[in-house]
Amino acid sequence: MYFKKTLIILLASILVAVGINFFLVPFHLLDGGGIGLGLIIHYLLDVKVGLAIICISAPIFLVAWTNYRSFFYNGIHGLLISSLIIDFLYPLHILGKQIVPNGIIGAICGGILVGFGIGLMLQLDTTICGTDLLAQMISDLLKVNPGLCIFFMDIFVVIVGSIIVDTVSLFNSCITVFSVGITTSLMVRKRY
Repeated sequence: MYFKKTLIILLASILVAVGINFFLVPFHLLDGGGIGLGLIIHYLLDVKVGLAIICISAPIFLVAWTNYRSFFYNGIHGLLISSLIIDFLYPLHILGKQIVPNGIIGAICGGILVGFGIGLMLQLDTTICGTDLLAQMISDLLKVNPGLCIFFMDIFVVIVGSIIVDTVSLFNSCITVFSVGITTSLMVRKRY
């Protein structure tokens, strides 16, 4: 079981990394949550996306250690493996810039790949970053659906990112969030 889980996390991480590096980065597109925050930090400070995701997620995972220990154990593998692979496959952005014809195609295809990878991880009760856990904590506190928290966090990240990073396309980034959300929902709909 552990070997199978590791293989699925590797596959999911590769899908997310290709989606980010080949389709999103060449067009300065954003996703929501921790990936979107990692992309904002990358565009502003030229920090590796995976490293930025780890830095953003670390405080959330520390809180999870005390309040959501099982999620911490399940999620830490997804966080570390996916961040490493995202940074390892960063050179794909050069190829993506040459092959992908425009930002709308990048947003749709990147969103589908990222959503598929996230969906695979969610099926294993793991995650790529800590913002899903943060959404769960907020939903517990406010007694609202965690999906609503994730959606509003994603939209907030994209709007703020499009304001502070002048080369980000708000419209195409919203297409990315929509594509990720639809694909992820289709991947995990049987569980709920």
